[in-house]
Amino acid sequence: MTTPVVSIAYHSGHGHTAVLAEAVRDGAADAGAQVHLIKVDGITDEQWALLDASDAIVFGSPTYMGTASGAFHVFAEASSKRWFGQDWKDKLGAGFTNSGSKSGDKLHTLQFFQILAAQHGMNWVNLGLHPGWNSSAGSENDLNRLGVFAGAAAQTNVDEGPEGVHKADIATAEHLGRRVAEAALAFRRGRTAA
Repeated sequence: MTTPVVSIAYHSGHGHTAVLAEAVRDGAADAGAQVHLIKVDGITDEQWALLDASDAIVFGSPTYMGTASGAFHVFAEASSKRWFGQDWKDKLGAGFTNSGSKSGDKLHTLQFFQILAAQHGMNWVNLGLHPGWNSSAGSENDLNRLGVFAGAAAQTNVDEGPEGVHKADIATAEHLGRRVAEAALAFRRGRTAA
């Protein structure tokens, strides 16, 4: 009864964000969670039920035009059926995103995820890392190389495919997955004890 269930609800337009979703999955699974990858642009009733039964939901989308993709926005609006019943209240939430620019307004996408989670009554799990690559001793290979606190952020050159996702960004997404799974386990144990 103590195995946490983590679902990753994401959209990936060209495969870059899917690489991050798989990294979040790997990190959560390494921490002992049961993990489900759910592509929101083809979500089924069974997958909605998986989200409802999850301890944590990690949202992921590329950042397009300063926010989450249109396909993710469609999913977010469809989640309003859960909002009416507060079906996701007290679940954990987290998020990740990717764009071609170093900044690319990724923070706005992560804040969109945070607000979505707050509207559902969820508890947000941040990245929990200091910024990397912000001193002369730092490197582009540092965890959290883009210095984002709200979630995992990645930058991939616009002329590269999914294989171009930076290894440090993949490792940062894995870190987020582990952090979410560990928090979900702690929450689950607390509920069981209560």
